Amino acid sequence: MFIAELLEAGMLICFGLSWPMNAYKSYKAKTALGTSWQFLALICAGYACGVAAKLTLGSLNWVLAVYILNCFFLAANWVVYFRNRKLDRMRQLKNAKNRNEQAALAQGKPDSLVLAQEVSC
Repeated sequence: MFIAELLEAGMLICFGLSWPMNAYKSYKAKTALGTSWQFLALICAGYACGVAAKLTLGSLNWVLAVYILNCFFLAANWVVYFRNRKLDRMRQLKNAKNRNEQAALAQGKPDSLVLAQEVSC
């Protein structure tokens, strides 16, 4: 039984070490474009099943602590994901505003820019 617990913990440690690296990489990228919320949700479901199995079997041992630690690391990935989605939306709005301003200038309608800026204030 100890070998099975050790192997399970090894698997969890490997996953657990990859989550902080992934969160850091996503944080530095400042975009959610390469991140799948479906993937994160499936991983959460997998961890929930693992914890439920431990609780159901009454196998409350040190491996459960590794599951919980991994859940915290995964939560950090969710925080970074939603932060990056917000940054993506802000970037899209800024780009749309710039395109509208450029279109107004190209059409020779700088007055529409002044009106748009007054309305947005």
